[in-house]
Amino acid sequence: MNINKVSKNVEAILKEIGENPNREGLIKTPERVAKAYEFLTQGYNQNIEDVLNGAVFEEKYDEMVIVKDIDFYSMCEHHMIPFFGKIHIAYIPKGKIVGLSKIPRIVDVFARRLQVQERMTQEIADTLNKYLDPQGVAIVCEAYHMCMMMRGVQKQNSVTTTSAMAGIFTEDARTRAEFLNLISHKRV
Repeated sequence: MNINKVSKNVEAILKEIGENPNREGLIKTPERVAKAYEFLTQGYNQNIEDVLNGAVFEEKYDEMVIVKDIDFYSMCEHHMIPFFGKIHIAYIPKGKIVGLSKIPRIVDVFARRLQVQERMTQEIADTLNKYLDPQGVAIVCEAYHMCMMMRGVQKQNSVTTTSAMAGIFTEDARTRAEFLNLISHKRV
């Protein structure tokens, strides 16, 4: 990303909304905003193979693996305003497991792009399916959307929930229910 070019565009926006970019508090704002967007959209410059870094292992474990309450922050592609929340992810291995820290890292790759929650949820599920080839994958994503809270309908406590299920989680109601029950329990 060209920080100087983005900074100039932010400066133009400040002028357009009636601000003075030379005012003391705003002098470095264009550069700070550009650097913030560089960080918030770094997912475009990451690829899953690098994130996994060889941390997919052969293992005979075949019970549910859940990583829940993964915090994420993303940017709504419609308004470029943040949405944030928690993602709960489960998979049932079929010969391969992944290093547990890689699951939140995969979430970050997709969250740090301009997104819609529905697509992000599905992209994470598709990625786990592709690299692990598990018996099934289940994801529930719960998020607050600032575009609904700060503007538009201005509903402060609305939570949007999306899910993506594949394999045994769609084929077996008991497995799906077990996942949903386990993610509903509070932390230890």
